[in-house]
Amino acid sequence: MNGKICMVTGATSGIGKHTAQELARLGATVIIIGRNPAKCDQTVSELRTASGNSQVHCLLADLSSQADIRRMTAEFKEQYPRLDVLINNAGAAFLRRGLSVDGIEKTFALNHLSYFLLTNLLLDTLAASAPTRIVNVSSGNHFGKHLDFNNLQLKRGYGPLEAYGRSKLANILFTYELDRRLQGRGVTANALNPGLVMTNIWRNVGPVIGPIISWLVSKNAQTPEEGAQGLIYLASSPEVEGQSGKYFRKTVEMKSDPVTYDEQIAKQLWEVSEAMTGLKA
Repeated sequence: MNGKICMVTGATSGIGKHTAQELARLGATVIIIGRNPAKCDQTVSELRTASGNSQVHCLLADLSSQADIRRMTAEFKEQYPRLDVLINNAGAAFLRRGLSVDGIEKTFALNHLSYFLLTNLLLDTLAASAPTRIVNVSSGNHFGKHLDFNNLQLKRGYGPLEAYGRSKLANILFTYELDRRLQGRGVTANALNPGLVMTNIWRNVGPVIGPIISWLVSKNAQTPEEGAQGLIYLASSPEVEGQSGKYFRKTVEMKSDPVTYDEQIAKQLWEVSEAMTGLKA
């Protein structure tokens, strides 16, 4: 990865942090995205020490805010000449339905629309740097979920697991549609299910339910180091060079839920996402 520039969102903890560390250890310049300045500075220091690579940097952004994503992307383009790997990893689950600063249900705003907007704003840079890679972190929780475009933000029937599962379904639909639109541009896009990982993603699900979910998960979960292996593989392995529009569980290509292969649903989600982010305008 010497000479390559990688951006990793959600990299101040969990699988994102370990992925950033290993990409830096492999020689890449790594830009992590975080919203807390103190935590970002601490993480950068830790990653530089652990990887032996001083080329680890941080850009600040609250990825649930579209204005923040646009500002941070502009800063990146001013500071860096290229982008070889974009890893969309940031995500969360929320006990109660809430709205982002843009008035969008938080889970959908952070887990899907941040992927959509950030990726599209960086596509020109990725294409100019080709061959390049996009990796979107999804989850096995997408199986059995469906998008109701008349209730996309779950104004009715909100539940944290339902909202999370739908957002992870959206990640895969987005990945496949992105792949179709990227044909011939030298940019690959793949979705990853890292497997069951012990992370702090459930911290916002409440003081009672959150610890219970975390305890249940911990019984069969991988460590963040183990869970990061699929991300590192898709970001750096020559074995997947040129492979695109696929779904991996860890390092193994698999089939995602049948609904993810419905091109009409994927196209509709893309168009709705364009409208919700103002991207088309």
